[in-house]
Amino acid sequence: MEELVKAAISAREQAYVPYSGFKVGAAVQGKSGRIYSGCNIENASYGLSNCAERTAIFKAISEGEQELIAIAVVADTPGPVSPCGACRQVMAEFGIRNILLTNLNGKQRTVTIEELLPFSFTKGDFIS
Repeated sequence: MEELVKAAISAREQAYVPYSGFKVGAAVQGKSGRIYSGCNIENASYGLSNCAERTAIFKAISEGEQELIAIAVVADTPGPVSPCGACRQVMAEFGIRNILLTNLNGKQRTVTIEELLPFSFTKGDFIS
């Protein structure tokens, strides 16, 4: 997970956050072992903004990765960063089992998707 955290910290530096100044970075690892990173990208219409977690996940999927096994998320928060509801659902959708939330000071928390999003649904709930 150390490599994922380093990639997330590096991605955080690329954040485009002219309105909030709140930089977040994420890195996701696919079953192939490859790491994909992303940062948060703001738009004046916050509904069109994209979080770092979704940027990294969508990048991995768009590059052909079909299984994601771990994600690390980092921000300059007092404690480990907390993903938004949309990111939690996307993590559930893609079945990410290893979730590491951290901050720039090294405070970390490993959680499951069930802890982040109880009663979430996945594609398995709709495909038989």
